[in-house]
Amino acid sequence: MKKIILSTLFFVSLFSCKKENTTTEDDKMTTDSAAVSENSKAPEDLKMLTSQETSAFLGKKNDTLYVTNFFATWCGPCVKEIPHFKNKIKELNGKPVKITFISLDNKEDWNTKVSQFVDEQGIRKNTILLDGQSLDGNFFTTNFKKWDGGAIPFTYMRKGDKTDETLGMMSEEQLNEKINSLLK
Repeated sequence: MKKIILSTLFFVSLFSCKKENTTTEDDKMTTDSAAVSENSKAPEDLKMLTSQETSAFLGKKNDTLYVTNFFATWCGPCVKEIPHFKNKIKELNGKPVKITFISLDNKEDWNTKVSQFVDEQGIRKNTILLDGQSLDGNFFTTNFKKWDGGAIPFTYMRKGDKTDETLGMMSEEQLNEKINSLLK
């Protein structure tokens, strides 16, 4: 029962940002299984991770600062903060900082909307695909103190044993402060 409630909460939260294009039940029914199968593959150069691989990625403990931003292309606040992260990528080039975007978009959008979006934003090489539908409550409780999957954007930072979690959109100043405090 708890797993069902957490899964439901996660899906409700993903849709808390207004999705610009919604599909009707009729649209879903006209899609054949071959098209769904073909679209569920990761586009070239975009890496797809399982929830277990994502947990391993999030758990890396070394002298590198890992900044991981969970987003979706249809989430307005997510899109609005991406330029702040892009500025930090340029500024910190060559330093022990790795900024990664994890797309929680539907698998059906990976080859179309997500691929086009990451190219337009210039973040293809920094983006990972994660099937949000595969995430359960255990994924959130294992990896995070604050985030239960209830909303995005969400940014997780780790350097060694130090972590920082931010739920919601960050200003460029907030992002700078958080990164600078973890780099000290």
